Amino acid sequence: MGVMTDEHDHDAKPDLPKDLRVRFCPSPTGTPHVGMVRTALFNWAQARHSHGTFVFRIEDTDAQRDSEESYQQILEALKWLGLDWDEGVEVGGPDGPYRQSERGDIYRDVARQLLDAGYAYESYSTAEEIKERNLAAGRPAAFGYDGYDRDLSEEQRQAFRDQGRRPALRVRMPDEDIAFDDLIRGHIEFKAGSVPDYVIVRPNGDPLYTLTNPVDDALMRINVVLRGEDLLSSTPRQIVLYRYLMELGIARAMPLFGHLPYVMGQGKKKLSKRDPESNLFLHREHGFIPEGLLNYLALLGWSIGPDRDVFSMDEMVEHFDIRDVKANPAHFDIDKAVAINAEHIRMLEPQDFLNRSLPYLKRDGLVSAERWQDLSDREQRILSAAAPLVQPRVRLLGEVSGMVGSLLSQEDYLEPEPDARKQLKDSAGQVLDLAIAALQGVPDQDWKTDHLHDLLTQALVDEGGYKPRLAFGPVRVAVSGRRVSPPLFESLEILGKSTTLRRMSNLRQNL
Repeated sequence: MGVMTDEHDHDAKPDLPKDLRVRFCPSPTGTPHVGMVRTALFNWAQARHSHGTFVFRIEDTDAQRDSEESYQQILEALKWLGLDWDEGVEVGGPDGPYRQSERGDIYRDVARQLLDAGYAYESYSTAEEIKERNLAAGRPAAFGYDGYDRDLSEEQRQAFRDQGRRPALRVRMPDEDIAFDDLIRGHIEFKAGSVPDYVIVRPNGDPLYTLTNPVDDALMRINVVLRGEDLLSSTPRQIVLYRYLMELGIARAMPLFGHLPYVMGQGKKKLSKRDPESNLFLHREHGFIPEGLLNYLALLGWSIGPDRDVFSMDEMVEHFDIRDVKANPAHFDIDKAVAINAEHIRMLEPQDFLNRSLPYLKRDGLVSAERWQDLSDREQRILSAAAPLVQPRVRLLGEVSGMVGSLLSQEDYLEPEPDARKQLKDSAGQVLDLAIAALQGVPDQDWKTDHLHDLLTQALVDEGGYKPRLAFGPVRVAVSGRRVSPPLFESLEILGKSTTLRRMSNLRQNL
């Protein structure tokens, strides 16, 4: 296989069809992962950019590995991310059903037509026999299928049947180079003989992906196939089968292919489904928002422009062209993903930010409900006051709990976290004594951020002689229990005078 061009200009790559039809067709075999979502995103973005059609079908013919739970998770993932589809599962369309497990009659009929036309043939060789023939011919045992059954006579086939053998069906590969122009990688050629005749139906009659995928693409009139680089080696098989389907009148035209770059994890290894970074729902659990995660996944092979990493999905749709995707592997950088997510969190309206944070606060036991209207007046008041303090400082919604927990708590003493206690120097007790003395006389109506800031600065820094870090650190630890918290003086105002003083007194006693 040789890539003749790998240019990122549109002149070197095919034009996209006017009536573009793309598809996303996962197998429900586990938790949705970022590579799967990146494939869905690029198909969706191209469909929306081209005013085309995005088809969502499920490839669930492997009863051993497929699960209903995984199917529901894939649906949940796309809905959470806002990647809507025009035809497919749940929404219907002219080419249903959209689950392969419900299309068995279609595959059996096409397989029969391929067999009758001579494009496929019955193959009775077992894996062990293929291996033995390879060794006998001086080839490696794992060389693969040798074409033994291609030209069996009817008598030979009948003899196998008489032994009780049932055949697989194999596609007859032509003895010629197979070439195509990839939308991402440019011109690609596979040399004659490099792809053996391959199985499309098992001996038990079950159709394989090698049959069902191209047949569904043909019947659903998919004209642009965007999929992972790991499937590139199977493309010559698809092209040959498509030629046969066109001869039979089942397919209208050969689709265009584009193979998306690998997503690499740590250590320059391909990101595995088992890697924590690949688990979509784990990212949601940590507090990624759809806008942030999709923005980052879009950068795994594509960019909206030089030196620009943050953009909306509307902007992506406006600019996206699959031919601009780079062929070289993309590296999943969790730190960059988190940083981009933080940018999108900062862009949310304050009430939207609060609404999205509530499920995390409820999960962590800090509020009474997941919906704003179901919160108590006290919870609403505190969160409304805290939102402008917290929103610019969190990168993930999962971090909101740590920032607002002390404000929502009704405890009079918060045991300092270990890293916070380490920061308390020998002077902490004297600082707290001075702070308590300064704050005790403040009237309730004057318990405001600016006044508290001026008062404590005068008492602890100007008169007490402490540097700001030593002056305000013990106060912060007393009221929040943490080394890092929302802005201190705003927090004191939200907490109120009595809670602030009780927490400072109790920390003083527990030094």
